[in-house]
Amino acid sequence: MHIDVPSIDVQSFAVSNLRRRPEAADIGPFVAGFDPSTTSPYINYATPVPGAHPGRRDVAALVEAFRERGLTPRLEFAPDAAPEVEPALRAAGFTSEAVHQYLVCTPATLTPPPSPAGLLVETPRTDADYVSIDAALAEAFAGVFAASEEGAARLRRTQENGGAVRFVRGSDGDCVGAGTCSAPAVGTSELAGVGTRPACRGRGVAGSVTAALAQDLFAREARSVWLEYSGEGSRRVYERVGFRPAGTRLYMALQDNRPTGTGSATGSADGSPGSAAR
Repeated sequence: MHIDVPSIDVQSFAVSNLRRRPEAADIGPFVAGFDPSTTSPYINYATPVPGAHPGRRDVAALVEAFRERGLTPRLEFAPDAAPEVEPALRAAGFTSEAVHQYLVCTPATLTPPPSPAGLLVETPRTDADYVSIDAALAEAFAGVFAASEEGAARLRRTQENGGAVRFVRGSDGDCVGAGTCSAPAVGTSELAGVGTRPACRGRGVAGSVTAALAQDLFAREARSVWLEYSGEGSRRVYERVGFRPAGTRLYMALQDNRPTGTGSATGSADGSPGSAAR
C-alpha cells in the first residue's frame, strides 16, 4: 500500500495536534481530542493514526467516547494516509460532511506579497488584542462561531503554546483581519482561520497575514505549512503566496443515535471555517 509523503505529514500532524487538547484519548487506532470549554465539533473530533486498520470494536469505542460527553462522533483525516478508515466508518453509519483539498507551502515556494502601504502585520500583545482578533474572525466567518471570552483565550493559548497568531490593525486600533498557525509537529504546521472583516477585504490583508504566519513557522525550521481553503477566491490568495495543491481531507460524522454497524449514507455539508481567506 503506497501512502504519499504529504498525506503522511498532514495526518501525523493531525494526530499530534489532537494530543495537545485538554483531554486527549487513544482509542484503538484513533486519537480523539476534547476541550471541555466548548462543544464545537471543529475542536472536539478524532483522527486515525497513519495506516490505521480499524475494526468494528474500535469504531464502537470511539463513538462511545463522544456520546458519553454529549458530543457528535466526528473525524477529520487525510484518507490517502489511512485508506481503510473510511469504509470502516461508513459501515458504522458515518456519513461525509465534506471533502476539502489542502494546499502545502514550503520555504522554496513561499512568495511574500508586496506590503500595501500602511498595512502592518502584528503579533498580539494584550488581552484587548486577542478580544479584537476573536471579534474580527467571528465577523469574517459570518456567524459560524460567536465571539467569546473562551475564543480569545484559545487564541492566546495558541500563541503562548508554540503556535502563531498574526493580525492587521485598522486605523481605529481594532483588528481588521487575522489568522493562526498551530504549533509545529512532525515538521509541519496547519494554518487556519484566515479572515478579514467584510468592509476591509480586497486590500491584501489575507495574503499578508498568511505570508507572515508561514515565514514565522519556517524561521522555526518547519519544513512545510498546510491549509484548507474555501472557494476559488481563497485558493487564489494562497496560491499567490506560494501554496500548492497536495491532497484531500475528509470530514465524517455520525449524525444520529443509531447503533454503530447499521447502514450507511453519503451527504455533503461544508460547515467548517477551515482556512478560508475571507
